[in-house]
Amino acid sequence: MDRLGDETSRRVLDPVDRMTEVIFGLLMAMTFIGSLSVATAGREEARTMLIAAFGCNLAWGLADAVIFLLRTWTERTRSRTLMARLQGDADAQKGQELVADALPPRIAQAAGAEGLEVLRLRLLANADKPIRARLDLDDFKGALGTFLLVVLATCPLVIPFLFIHQTGLAIRASNLVALVMLFLAGWVLAHYSGGKPWLGGGALAIVGTALLFAIIALGG
Repeated sequence: MDRLGDETSRRVLDPVDRMTEVIFGLLMAMTFIGSLSVATAGREEARTMLIAAFGCNLAWGLADAVIFLLRTWTERTRSRTLMARLQGDADAQKGQELVADALPPRIAQAAGAEGLEVLRLRLLANADKPIRARLDLDDFKGALGTFLLVVLATCPLVIPFLFIHQTGLAIRASNLVALVMLFLAGWVLAHYSGGKPWLGGGALAIVGTALLFAIIALGG
């Protein structure tokens, strides 16, 4: 619903977007590094695997950026469609249903018929304000941010291989860095949502590790 009003103050990527992109990039890189054998992997094998991990994150970062633009365009077009349907339908009850569908279920339920009617009337009162459908510079900034977050999430995991010549030790250090980053991502998400940061950080580190093992086991 916030897209129906003035969008100039909205952030290009909110904390949830930022953290989920970092988590995605981390898991992609961890999948490649996790497939290395501590006992048998040599420097050349590790180098090849790291290049592959970086290349994979480049590809997925690009795909994620395109998906970001597609989602932004779809949501904005949906807002325009909502306004058009509200203006074209004189039935107040139908209009309330349209507004309720655009809201999270709990909020729509809490608003009730009276609250939905107030929102419907407010939307109609601001119907003369144009809603952009095309993508603008801020949207492409968001796509670039999405791309960079996925790609740059690989970098901290690569650093141990640059300074530690023993491949097995470098793998362990890289895994430790990944766990710390997952913990921090969970901390930020829990803090943002009003949850317990320590619990959120620990839970994400555990879930991320379990997901990594599952991905490797399934051939990822």
